[in-house]
Amino acid sequence: MIEFMNVSKSFWTGKQRKVILDRASFKVELGNSLGILARNGTGKTTIINMMAGLEKPDEGRITRTSRISFPLGFMGGVINKHSGTENCRYIARLYSLDPDYVEGFCRWLTGIEEYFDRPVGTYSSGMRARFNFALMLALEFDIYLIDEGMPSSTDVEFNRKAGAILRERLAGATIIVVSHQPRTLEKFCRSAAVLRHGQLYMFETLQEAKQLYDYETQS
Repeated sequence: MIEFMNVSKSFWTGKQRKVILDRASFKVELGNSLGILARNGTGKTTIINMMAGLEKPDEGRITRTSRISFPLGFMGGVINKHSGTENCRYIARLYSLDPDYVEGFCRWLTGIEEYFDRPVGTYSSGMRARFNFALMLALEFDIYLIDEGMPSSTDVEFNRKAGAILRERLAGATIIVVSHQPRTLEKFCRSAAVLRHGQLYMFETLQEAKQLYDYETQS
C-alpha cells in the first residue's frame, strides 16, 4: 500500500511557485493498479518520485507498507566509476538478494558482453538504459512505478527478452503509471485518477477519469 496524507509539494520556478500537490490525500491498495492522467509539466514525475521515496513532501506524510520499485528506467544507486558487475553485486546486497543471481541475470539480459566489466560511466546511452532496466527486473516488487518518460532501448533482442519478463512481473503485481495519454493507461489499469490543481481526483474507471481530463485539457 501507498498512502498520501495531507501531502503538499511545490517548487519555486524563479518567477512563481508551482504547486504539484496541495494537501492531497489518497491511497493505492495492493491489487488495485492505478493510472494517473496529468498534462505535461504538472508534476507527474515528481509524484512518482515521491511514491518511490526519491523526493520528500514539503508537508504531510507518505506511508509505504509494500515493496515499491523505483520508477522504471531509473536507477539512482548506480555508480558510474564502478563496473556493471560491481554495481549489480552492490544493489543485490542492498536488497538482501544473491549477488551471483543478480549479476548473472543482468549479464544475460543486457547482452553487452565485455562492457559489463567496464565502468558504467563508459557505457553508451543505449547500454546504460539496458543495464538500468535489467537491474530493475532482477529485483521483484509488490508495486511497480511507471513514468511515461522512462528511457527505452533500441536493441530488438533486449526489448523482446525484457518485455516478456516485464509482462510476467506485472501480471502478479500492482502498477501505478503516470501519463498524459489515456491510451497508455489502458494497457495497465482499470481505475484511474486525474491530477488537477494540486489534487488527485480518483475514479473507479478510466472512462470516468477521461471525462474530467478531456474537460481539463480543453479548458
